[in-house]
Amino acid sequence: MREPIRVGIVGARFAARFHLEGYRRVSGVPVEVAGVTSQTAESREAFARANGIKAFASLDELCDHVDVVDICAPGAAHEPLAVAALQRGKHVVIEKPFTGYYGPGTEDFRGNTFSKEIMLREALASCDRILAAAREAGKRICYAENWVYAPAIEKEREILTKSGGQILWMIGDESHSGSHASHYGRWKFSGGGSLVGKACHPLTAALHLKRAEGEARDGKPIRPAAVSARTHEITRLENFRDAGFLRTDYDDVEDYAQAHVTFEDGTVADIFSSELVLGGVHNWLEVFANNHRTRCNLNPTDALETYNPKEEILKHVYVVEKIGTKQGWSRPAPDEDWQHGYPREFQDFMEALATGREPLSGAELARDSIAVLYSAYLSAERQGAEARLSR
Repeated sequence: MREPIRVGIVGARFAARFHLEGYRRVSGVPVEVAGVTSQTAESREAFARANGIKAFASLDELCDHVDVVDICAPGAAHEPLAVAALQRGKHVVIEKPFTGYYGPGTEDFRGNTFSKEIMLREALASCDRILAAAREAGKRICYAENWVYAPAIEKEREILTKSGGQILWMIGDESHSGSHASHYGRWKFSGGGSLVGKACHPLTAALHLKRAEGEARDGKPIRPAAVSARTHEITRLENFRDAGFLRTDYDDVEDYAQAHVTFEDGTVADIFSSELVLGGVHNWLEVFANNHRTRCNLNPTDALETYNPKEEILKHVYVVEKIGTKQGWSRPAPDEDWQHGYPREFQDFMEALATGREPLSGAELARDSIAVLYSAYLSAERQGAEARLSR
């Protein structure tokens, strides 16, 4: 039996939890989560105790015991952590957003008024430094975009490629009532608002499907060429009436975004995201092709529907992410991690590393996603004028 792939996790909060569970569901490839590190001793020790793994005081110590570094830290830390791990000869898994722009480090930085041209340039430079470090080290980058691996998206990829279809238009959305991450809402920590934090998911799934279409038909991916976008700060409008159900403590990021993407072949995708939607997470992508139409519903789904007459009856039952109430009819997720793609994501990553191939969600897709997102910010700054993507 071959030696297991040893994984070390950087970060000990929300993303670290489902990454750990994902590794434990990998089959056919021996995998061992060897340990965790994070900024605070208390959080890494608690995570290690709860999950039966070892806590390491630093990235350097973690690297001495692993083959793969999985970065579940906030986006502002992604580049330095990834480059350091790659320079130590480790493969890296990088949570979304791949990287971004987080300001010049000054106290007066406000992302919503800062030059988006500078942001775009610096975000792409950050991407290129990570990719250059990977090439120099001869190691893989696995971009942890779970929508690529969601069963609904995977099935659409199969339909698309086996039928020889051409995608003409896609429309997708990720929205809910506001992030639960404490750092979210300040550009210097999150690299943006709804566009980076939520639209990244349906966007990257759309980019992935167009890549798959081109590779199946012509042997090369169809990539994004241009984007036009608008962003808004709805909950900071003077006339916004706060009823107490939406998160509103955003500092300098948008809470609504829409982006219109044009691909190299002239086809299009429209992507929406917001913090303005009650009733749980709203995740979907619809594909309009020349020979079929597919609705990919990630959340909610109707695999299970239940009626609960009294809130407290389901007090100890997890229903679905960010639902506002458990009373009345609801649609509990039988396996939310599965329908969101996490088990397949980590299965693909480990198989890719074991066999030396590129993962489905890899470095080029990651860079394209950042190029579109920050070009969208540039377009929004220009009141929706189209921004062409540079390679």
